[in-house]
Amino acid sequence: MLNIHWVDYLIVIISVLFTLGAGFYFANRQKSSDQYFSGSKTIPAWAIGISIFATLISSVTFLAYPAAAYKSNWILLVQGLMVPIVLIGLIWVIVPLFRKVIRLSTYEYFERRFSVFARMYSSLAFILTHFSKMGTVLYLVSLALATLTGYNVVLFIVFLTIVVIFLTLLGGIEAVIWMDVIQGFLLIGGGLFCAGILLFGSEQDAGYMLSEAITMKKIDFGPYNFSFSELTFWVMVINGVFYALQKYGTDQTIVQRYLAAKSDKDAKKAAYIGVLGSVPVWGLFMLIGSLLFVYYNAGLGHNLPEGITTDQVFTYFIGTKLPVGAVGLVLAALIAAAVSSLDSDMNCLAAIGVEDFYQRFNPNCTDRQRLIVGRLLVLFSGLATAGVALLYVAWEGQGVLGVVFKLYAIFSAGIVGIFMLGLFSKRANKQGLHLGIYTCILFTAYAILTTTEIDGKLILDLGKYNFPHHKYMLGVYSHLIVLVIGYFASLLFKSDDAADELTIFGYFKLKEKSNV
Repeated sequence: MLNIHWVDYLIVIISVLFTLGAGFYFANRQKSSDQYFSGSKTIPAWAIGISIFATLISSVTFLAYPAAAYKSNWILLVQGLMVPIVLIGLIWVIVPLFRKVIRLSTYEYFERRFSVFARMYSSLAFILTHFSKMGTVLYLVSLALATLTGYNVVLFIVFLTIVVIFLTLLGGIEAVIWMDVIQGFLLIGGGLFCAGILLFGSEQDAGYMLSEAITMKKIDFGPYNFSFSELTFWVMVINGVFYALQKYGTDQTIVQRYLAAKSDKDAKKAAYIGVLGSVPVWGLFMLIGSLLFVYYNAGLGHNLPEGITTDQVFTYFIGTKLPVGAVGLVLAALIAAAVSSLDSDMNCLAAIGVEDFYQRFNPNCTDRQRLIVGRLLVLFSGLATAGVALLYVAWEGQGVLGVVFKLYAIFSAGIVGIFMLGLFSKRANKQGLHLGIYTCILFTAYAILTTTEIDGKLILDLGKYNFPHHKYMLGVYSHLIVLVIGYFASLLFKSDDAADELTIFGYFKLKEKSNV
């Protein structure tokens, strides 16, 4: 337990009360399910862009990125560095196409382009991915608060779950976006303050701290050998390309914000703000992790107590080295980062549940029923998230950023392959796509079974035929399998000419006609 001043507690309490107050304010504006999930279409582009940025960074950035850099180096940042490289040229097509084609769910596009199965499959993959991510976020921030205050981590999991559910239930997507704006600025401010203390508040100057971090290979992206069997720079580069396409092209939390913008122009502007804002902040928190390693391991006279894990080092630094008041602001930023990520995910999961499942099996439902079911799904997703976080507690999870990346690779499920087939191939059809998906499922099962150990033994040991590469590559191979097999299998079946308008070629034709 660290000695946290009452002023810091007061700052955190005021921050939480302000967040709940925002939920009450927006609650009176939620008159329909469309408003609840898509907003009133009056939110400015800059606010939506910061909301995208705040959703992407979350508490995983605030805590897991410093922990990853402290433990290793910046190699996990490579995935994020690929985001702007891949997407700067694609956003201007993806955003208006989605705004024209879909009403609420990202995966509605997959149904219109291919089939109901494609929509259900991709929706389920999204749900599994985000439940694992949400549980990780909740666990991380609760662990940090427990380390600082000495209270049980379970207490914070329960408390934060209640706060996030309450905010999301009341305010809908508008409350989510505006709170993301405030929380995004809080997180950046907290990160900059901590980096400043590490660079300028120790016995050595900033130049020494940075040079030592480089010398100790804490600011580094290696190993650089071209191997897929271990975690290398090239594994993360390739993984990052597909991560960028999946996150900005098919992820409901991002696409839902495209739909909340007033116009195509505003939606594209928001997407660029989100892309260009995220990478520097990811880098900032990696830098904090590297500086923390120098601070505690370069003979500067600072020592960590026994029992502090890698995931707790940054929290320990916050509680022991920051002045009164600053601790409260950083804690408020930490909680804000968790809330901004979790409320976004809960609202989006509810949107997917209503649009892709409830309305399909109850097509004659009223708007009021949609709104009620959406709020019930928010409640359910919050409780399920708490369940995942409690599993982390039971397993005493460590290196959670790596866990998140592995789960992302497993649950990515070839969705980018579906997206690229739908967007870039007029010849692709549902029969070919289904064969690609079936093959992807079988391959993923094989890779997981031959690389996962229980009590020191592989679940399925095929000797030299075990999956030979790093698990992160699953997030690449699954997409390629769906893309390649889906395309060539489509050649065996009759193409659907009516689907051309849902491809990039149909989009350009429509745009050309509108300019004539």
